[in-house]
Amino acid sequence: MSHLAEYLTLMAVFAVAAVAPGPDFAMVVRQSVVFGRRAGLLTSLGIGSAILLHASYTLAGLGFLVAHSIVAFSVLKWAGCAYLVYVGVKAWAAPAPAMDGEAAPAGVMTDRRALALGFLTNALNPKAMLFFLSLFSTLVSPETPLAVQGFYGLSMGALLVCWFALVTMFFTGRAVRDGLVRFGRWFNRVTGALLICLGIRLALQRAVAAP
Repeated sequence: MSHLAEYLTLMAVFAVAAVAPGPDFAMVVRQSVVFGRRAGLLTSLGIGSAILLHASYTLAGLGFLVAHSIVAFSVLKWAGCAYLVYVGVKAWAAPAPAMDGEAAPAGVMTDRRALALGFLTNALNPKAMLFFLSLFSTLVSPETPLAVQGFYGLSMGALLVCWFALVTMFFTGRAVRDGLVRFGRWFNRVTGALLICLGIRLALQRAVAAP
């Protein structure tokens, strides 16, 4: 298989997985509605940069070791679970999002914090690690140069940023955002409960060894 065919196959499979709702999607939607477009875009950038982390340790061979180590995988899983539950609890207790032109809700979302929130949401998700490792193990030839594989990972990160940037633009559209903000604190409670449920679901899942 040529590198181009390999690349297109990899990106097609990754694109299907990228648009599936999960912790990343829930986080970007909440950031966009509660804190605005800039926070949503920076959170999207943080999620995309986490893909570069997954690519780095996969190419270094560390992803295989984590996927096949019960202790290492458990540490990553429980860290990801605790993080999602923590963010979910904070979202549940947060004040209602502000309408456009009103004062911002309590709690400032700095650029650095938005980036970190997106990065940690994806980086601490062991399912993302296993999926990335599985993709490379199944679709990428061992003969493919590391530089080319690195380009694959960079492209996947860029694709994820673009997708969540589109999600951000949609949910920060005036009509959509104002409609969601009218739910007041219930928007935070629903998104908080969703993040908590995703964390619990993650905790209940068992590791599935990558091929």
